[in-house]
Amino acid sequence: MDYIKLKEKYGTPLYLYNVDRMKEVIEQYQANFHSTLFDTEIIYASKAFNIKAMLRLIMRYQLALDVVSLGELFTAKAVGFPMKKIYFHGNNKSYDELKFAIEENVGIIVVDNLTELKNLEELASTFNRNVEIYLRLNVGIEAHTHKYIVTSHVDSKFGVLYQSKEYEEMILVIKKSKHLCLRGFHSHIGSQIFDLSPYQASIKRLVQIVKDFDIPLDINLGGGFGAFYTEADAPVPFHEVAKVLIHTVEEELKLQKVRIHKLCIEPGRSIVAEAGQTLYTIGGIKQTPNKLYYFIDGGMTDNIRPALYQAVYAANIVGKEKNFKNKIVTIAGKCCESGDIILENALLPEASIGDLLVTYSTGAYGYSMSSNYNKALTPAVVFVEDEKDELVVHRQTLAELIEREI
Repeated sequence: MDYIKLKEKYGTPLYLYNVDRMKEVIEQYQANFHSTLFDTEIIYASKAFNIKAMLRLIMRYQLALDVVSLGELFTAKAVGFPMKKIYFHGNNKSYDELKFAIEENVGIIVVDNLTELKNLEELASTFNRNVEIYLRLNVGIEAHTHKYIVTSHVDSKFGVLYQSKEYEEMILVIKKSKHLCLRGFHSHIGSQIFDLSPYQASIKRLVQIVKDFDIPLDINLGGGFGAFYTEADAPVPFHEVAKVLIHTVEEELKLQKVRIHKLCIEPGRSIVAEAGQTLYTIGGIKQTPNKLYYFIDGGMTDNIRPALYQAVYAANIVGKEKNFKNKIVTIAGKCCESGDIILENALLPEASIGDLLVTYSTGAYGYSMSSNYNKALTPAVVFVEDEKDELVVHRQTLAELIEREI
């Protein structure tokens, strides 16, 4: 990418996405995630990066879509995404969200708990609609990752514990219902996972669970496949992830003599993370007794992950990539917070005010988790495909910043 030209054209901070890289990852999944024993479906976990342009790309590849809110569902509707290919998640779906999902004929509602199931049954009866559901199960598998992104331990806020009283009551509600149709089970064990053995353990338990039922059901393994951020990361190649999961399920089905209808996965981060970069302008340099700071024109408002769960990134100074990296630098944003740090102890070349700094692998959760703290404006988003750049989200204006205020 020609960062200097992109800065001149769109300004900074700037989110950049390599569309060719996203297409490559999607194609790796599609080429390897298939079986002769059951159907398969790849579902894009849109919370990682949900904008209209991204959903159009997902439609081009005929992937299904995972949404977790009315806003994400509304965005899907705005681009004409096929509602039957949408899976609606969330641990506290509101009445309005469930009503909208039923009215729009969303394909699968992933039910998280007993309260939601009862609300959904009441709504389905009111509207006289059949609703296809998965149950999100907590199978007790803990992935070795940050505690904020582990989602299937026994005390998780997500899902229902298998063989608990709540699970048994949910099955009874479904059996008695005239409108709720159980199509399968969902289990998501966490995010940024580099070891496939927790998935294999989860598969064994899920196959045991579907064995309890008379008809072939779906198994949705969720996502969480690791992406590359720094040299400390060793993610499993995406084509290998797909092959290993398929093989493990096939072998477990043969071992337990069980049939399933469909196997699903929900990659999000792994599709968009490495494709994304964030471009900043260095506006100040400060040397304290113990630290050298490079101040950038963005910060925690465009990337909260370092402050939220100590995420680490790689970075470089544009035009000085081959220069000797002899400075141990803290990259600090411009928010009025001491914790507004994008990178700490980064080994970088010597920089000057006005230089551009690029952080890599910021495609997941940067834009999605951005905020207007300190009344910062949300950066623009640019897609780069076949060396051509396209503005897909314009930079927020001052007028837009306060347009909802009375």
